[in-house]
Amino acid sequence: MPVKIRTALSLALAALLICAAPHEVQAKDSAKQSKPTATAATQQKVPPLIDDLEHRTFNWFWDSATPQNGLVPDHYPTKSFASIAAVGFGLTAYGVGAERGYITRDQAVERTLATLRFFHDAPQNDSEDDAAGYRGFFYHFLDMDSGKRFDRNVELSTVDTSLLLGGVLFAQSYYDRDTPREKQIRQLADEIYRRVDWTWVQARKPLITMGWTPGGKFIPHDWQGYNEGMLVYILALGSPTHAVGDDAWKAWTSTYNRTWGEFHGQTFLNFAPLFGHQFSHVWVDFRGIRDAWNREKGLDYFENSRRATYSQRAYAIANPGGWTGYGANMWGISASNGPGGLVVKSGDKERTFHGYTARGAGLDYISDDGTLVPMAAGGSIPFAPEIVVPALEEMKQRYGKDIYTKYGFVDAFNPSFHSKTDLRTGKLVPELGWVDTVHLGIDQGPIVLMVENWRSGFVWNVMKKNPYVRKGLERAGFTGGWLDEAPPKP
Repeated sequence: MPVKIRTALSLALAALLICAAPHEVQAKDSAKQSKPTATAATQQKVPPLIDDLEHRTFNWFWDSATPQNGLVPDHYPTKSFASIAAVGFGLTAYGVGAERGYITRDQAVERTLATLRFFHDAPQNDSEDDAAGYRGFFYHFLDMDSGKRFDRNVELSTVDTSLLLGGVLFAQSYYDRDTPREKQIRQLADEIYRRVDWTWVQARKPLITMGWTPGGKFIPHDWQGYNEGMLVYILALGSPTHAVGDDAWKAWTSTYNRTWGEFHGQTFLNFAPLFGHQFSHVWVDFRGIRDAWNREKGLDYFENSRRATYSQRAYAIANPGGWTGYGANMWGISASNGPGGLVVKSGDKERTFHGYTARGAGLDYISDDGTLVPMAAGGSIPFAPEIVVPALEEMKQRYGKDIYTKYGFVDAFNPSFHSKTDLRTGKLVPELGWVDTVHLGIDQGPIVLMVENWRSGFVWNVMKKNPYVRKGLERAGFTGGWLDEAPPKP
């Protein structure tokens, strides 16, 4: 695993730097889209692989976290710093584990309490080295033992704090029993969320900045649609203490037209890496609820993600880069590890293979070096199970002995890379190519949680009980669907 720190800013800058020219394309008749009806999240008949994958991926969170403070590593099983986003996925996964019988509810309560106590009590100040966060936000990466900022390259991250808060608010709504420990979970979760000062990070109102550092202060880039930052604004609008103004969501959506258009047979709001179509959907059921932009275009964000999934599969079938193995059941690119900053010559051709980067394919940009990411497909299972399940089955059938471990699929693999040069990460497997040797928390999370959302709607249904999420959606202008129903009892 490379030592180089990955930040939310680095992914955003990748998109900005290699962004294609804006496209404005009128939506086609929806009948022309390649679209079997999206499967509703009811109790599904689950193929054996998917059942096994969910359990193995849950075990990654359970085994990798530090029980004393709940910190979850960025990557595992190699030595790592903690990722606060991975903690958010982990907090949610513990509830899945309790419901599935992987662990007991008491075990889930114990791990969740340890985690929330740490984040509630961790030092919050503006020092360079002696804090876990500031103004309610947390540093993207923390030291696994001390829980403080991992190093001075790490930013106070608004999006990673939001992903952490997704898990915190899940815990607040899931642990609803009248017991001292579950009451404490609800209290700690509420206090952690309430102290986040969303207005402070509006360096250029009404937008929200990507982050802050004590030395450099606010990062000169804001969250402006469309990407994983959707959850940032929903939580910022829902705050009972430091909420942003009503104009924030309109500002967030104001640039949507730049990436609305057709890409490989689908007309949708593009964001090249599939994680941007998945992360916010882990906690929010967007089926049937629409904001002003949705109503204008005649689709919800769930349908948009379904189209993005189909588009990427079509891109793999077309395979414009001529990469090895791509096809109808071998697709999926997203932010992931890779062979690592290498230029390989073959005859008169030269190909560049990247390390960790925001791989993707869309109108905004194409960044593709032949690296396939199981999470890209797996995290989209609620949107298009009819194409996701065959893809995961094909990956395991073809390469399983090398890419499927006790914790499910490794982060990524590349059948096009066969250079015997020194690798920065992963390993070279004869007759396969480059294979990662770790799993990333931010890629494991969408697999286990979106599989469960597809199976039962569990995470979505828990979050529908959370008043802060509902308030954030309503202030963003969402109506319809479950928002028009009476709120479930908390």
